[in-house]
Amino acid sequence: MAAGPLLHALRSATRRALTALPPSNRCLPLHVRRFSSSASAAPASSAAFTYLDPNRLRNVAVIAHVDHGKTTLMDRLLRTCGSDIPHERAMDSISLERERGITIASKVTSITWKDSELNMVDTPGHADFGGEVERVVGMVEGAILVVDAGEGPLAQTKFVLAKALKYGLRPILLLNKVDRPSVSEERCDEVESLVFDLFANLGASEEQLDFPVLYASAKEGWASSTFTKSPEEGARNMSQLLDAIIKYVPPPTANIEAPFQMLVSMMERDFYLGRILLGRISSGVVHVGDRVHGLHGTDAGVEKLEEGKVVKLMKKKGTNMVTVESAGAGDIVSMAGLNTPSIGHTVANVEIMTALPTVELDPPTISMTFGVNDSPLAGRDGTHLTGGKIGDRLMAEAETNLAINVLPGVISDSFEVQGRGELQLGILIENMRREGFELSVSPPRVMYKTENGVRLEPLEEVTIEVNEEHVGLVVEALSHRRAEVIDMGPVAGHVGRTRMSLTCPSRGLVGYRSVFSSETHGTGFMHRAFLTYAKYRGPLGNVRKGVLVSVGRGIITSYALMSLEARGTLFVTPGMESYDGMIIGEHSRDSDLDVNPVRAKELTNVRAASKDENVRLSPPRLMTLEEAIGYVASDELIEVTPKSVRLRKRYLDANKRKLMRNKPKD
Repeated sequence: MAAGPLLHALRSATRRALTALPPSNRCLPLHVRRFSSSASAAPASSAAFTYLDPNRLRNVAVIAHVDHGKTTLMDRLLRTCGSDIPHERAMDSISLERERGITIASKVTSITWKDSELNMVDTPGHADFGGEVERVVGMVEGAILVVDAGEGPLAQTKFVLAKALKYGLRPILLLNKVDRPSVSEERCDEVESLVFDLFANLGASEEQLDFPVLYASAKEGWASSTFTKSPEEGARNMSQLLDAIIKYVPPPTANIEAPFQMLVSMMERDFYLGRILLGRISSGVVHVGDRVHGLHGTDAGVEKLEEGKVVKLMKKKGTNMVTVESAGAGDIVSMAGLNTPSIGHTVANVEIMTALPTVELDPPTISMTFGVNDSPLAGRDGTHLTGGKIGDRLMAEAETNLAINVLPGVISDSFEVQGRGELQLGILIENMRREGFELSVSPPRVMYKTENGVRLEPLEEVTIEVNEEHVGLVVEALSHRRAEVIDMGPVAGHVGRTRMSLTCPSRGLVGYRSVFSSETHGTGFMHRAFLTYAKYRGPLGNVRKGVLVSVGRGIITSYALMSLEARGTLFVTPGMESYDGMIIGEHSRDSDLDVNPVRAKELTNVRAASKDENVRLSPPRLMTLEEAIGYVASDELIEVTPKSVRLRKRYLDANKRKLMRNKPKD
């Protein structure tokens, strides 16, 4: 009965809304019409439903060494272009990134400057996450190379710059932190010369060698084309850097008229939308509702993965994700609708059967074995315990992170995970334990190569900066690890500091970071990056002592630890639980020692009630996950649960360990 008046009211409201639209908009399909409540809102809505002219686009990556200011610079650029930043380091969206102050995954966002749209890619600076740099550098036409004006180019500056030059990018050099008292114009000229030499050594072209130079303080939020310590009040912003991007970075070469093609460079998962594919559109235009399919190039030809419809198109604007109706060649967008394609695959119109060339990644250098936790304390903390759950999680990680390879292990329910370094695999393990996984992890093993009958191993370039009194300790420790010094000299602007450049096998650097921090009392800096594969340098010297191994199960007592303190350094505290084969400390000698940490004092009738309260123990060395990864030997494992990290012997039975003791170690 009430349907007639209600329908009439709806029609009247629709007619009034259409009358309010501009004439040019009334003839558009309903899903494209731009309803607006004010004239000022119309241009923003209009931009959401049309693709951008490629000449107005600039695709730029921000590359740098660790802690040289990339993420802070991105904050200032976002703020200059009007974005509302909820907190410092706004691009660091992963909890581990905010906790550790490093960038782990590449992020893409877009900002509008004058009449251009800049797609900015923030990349990690650590060499362990080099795969993040490699897969996104192909999406951009330019790069901002951020270099600390005080420190100059370091090992990982060379690493990320080599990737950019390989793809033909012409970087803009930004000397950051020029506001520091130790930085002078002469120091900036010196760093500029060092960067020029680095470009030349990496085989840069004439055009790439003619790079523009800017000076900045990302912390204070300004950039300048000329050297200054304190720019004028009206120039304390990032406008000169943004103008330089538009001037020196070429627009993408894109054919709007060609059929749609996009190479997938990044991937996310959404509870409602499923798989979200992000990439740069190589050619053509894509609209919501278009029929597309995924393609994968193989040795036998192009394989069709899946056909479907574009359900949603999205673009990151500042810190917000915005839905768009269409996007054109040269732009970087996210797409939902296909569930099979992953990173390195091509998404194209259904009539296209040509796959785009994929990105070449450096090979992994270390591997670790992930398996089921089979210790006596297994199953108490975690919710994901089985080999199947662990395997599914690792396969999902390998899909989104091309720098990680996952292979079946030798033992059932185990998996060999290959990566770039301890930090990369340590981040993966930390994420898994936070998600409720329990697992056992083997020590890192270096991946060797054999060419023409010669055994090759990965070498890393190491840059170390320490106080003069620590130089001897560091050189002696690294000599046991088969390192070779290339260069050594004083640090400009820092009296009493020495900088060394070395080459060292990757296996020699496993576990050295914590030793280095102890020897330099936290005052030293060490940076490392993969250099090349070279001839095997021989076995390492004595880099670790033996361990104290528990032969008792139960609650650890302070009475037992009191007598064990003199034997070495303890890793446990009273009240913790122990089991046979668990490592509770480091022995003061090179051999392992079996001990009983659960031994309790015998009760008698003449014991004072307060006697046990007088036990005073030294603070134990409680290992973090990264320290444990670097510490364990080849016959040991790390037991990882959501609440604890324990060290244990691979074989828990003492008799089995004695039988395996004569087996040669890696």
